[in-house]
Amino acid sequence: MTTTTTFSDLGLIEPLMRTIAAEGYTAPTPIQAQAIPHLLAGRDLLGIAQTGTGKTAAFALPILQRLAAAHRQPAPRHTSVLILTPTRELAIQIDQSFAVYGRHLQVRRSVVYGGVSQGPQVAALRRGVDVLVATPGRLLDLMGQGHVRFDGTEVFVLDEADRMLDMGFIHDVQKLIARLPAKRQTLLFSATMPAAITKLADSILNDFVRVEVTPAATTVERISQRVLFVAKSDKRQLLSALLKDRSMTRTIVFARTKHGANRVAEHLNKSGVRSDAIHGNKSQGARQRALEDFRAGRVRALVATDIAARGLDIDDVSHIVNFDLPVEPESYVHRIGRTARAGAEGIALSFCDADEVDFLKAIEKTIRQKVPVDEGHPYHAGSIAQLHRTASASAASRPKQGAGPRRRRRSGRPASNGRPHSRAA
Repeated sequence: MTTTTTFSDLGLIEPLMRTIAAEGYTAPTPIQAQAIPHLLAGRDLLGIAQTGTGKTAAFALPILQRLAAAHRQPAPRHTSVLILTPTRELAIQIDQSFAVYGRHLQVRRSVVYGGVSQGPQVAALRRGVDVLVATPGRLLDLMGQGHVRFDGTEVFVLDEADRMLDMGFIHDVQKLIARLPAKRQTLLFSATMPAAITKLADSILNDFVRVEVTPAATTVERISQRVLFVAKSDKRQLLSALLKDRSMTRTIVFARTKHGANRVAEHLNKSGVRSDAIHGNKSQGARQRALEDFRAGRVRALVATDIAARGLDIDDVSHIVNFDLPVEPESYVHRIGRTARAGAEGIALSFCDADEVDFLKAIEKTIRQKVPVDEGHPYHAGSIAQLHRTASASAASRPKQGAGPRRRRRSGRPASNGRPHSRAA
């Protein structure tokens, strides 16, 4: 397929082109250039792409154009388009994107997620909507109560399918898919293709086109990475010391657990760094306030768990700090990808204590490069650095047993292109 260099080549209608111009977009991203023509033609699509690649616009613009051409009023309790996403934050972001891209069109939208009263959501569905963005649990509840039907649904989008699997939503997703009309346009987006997602894609996509863009390794290459060996008991003091550097203007700190995230945020606030935490135990209102404060610069450090941060698209994140290294190495790639958005550069700092040396080895194997060591910080633990050197030398001396090719066959793509599978929320 010929690479498209301008939005005018994609065949989008004037109201959408007007919005694109107003937003300052000059050229489509690779996934937009490849996907939009197929979606405008009504094809099913399997999109393998991370967040930050422009995939929301890749499906939102063709969907809005389809709705504009149909000129149909949605029936009460029905939706023409259903978009399923794993987290509340991502659902809100997608709904906001439809609001922006569709501002010159008459499009009725609603977003449905748990953690808040269902009353306003029920009222919106009662009138009927063109585009419904939802998380699986709340949508199943509303469907069971008779508040929403899918008889007239023409387009179904399953976003972040691998995260749906990780979070245990895949059975809910399958229940919802079973209620959709057989004749529909289906779009499935996933960063990785584990066997369960491959099987799901084969079962719900018909005559589909596959679009794969922006492997994780290219994101890694744009990020300045450093590992800081430190005793577990010194991690909080090290983080406070680092944040005295005012160039760390907007920092996301990753903790492994909800309680750990709370403790880190409390410590930073006590040390004079305005911080907040987001994780699965926080109410929706608290999570939204934390994100708004972080975006507005009122909070310098946002402490997050993997699931809470999945899908976040925040501009100008200067630094990522892995306070705890992830257990699964693919999570590292996703975490540090929260910086270096839209072609920018970023800095990722990772703390490694004695219990995390094996995690670091797995990360370096996944990204196929050594993470440079920063020995210049005041809490440098030389003994842990030596432990890592010894472990790495031992691994390098062992004969290879073909693990890479076996993993490639199972996942359908190289290991370095993976996404996080951490279940800590």
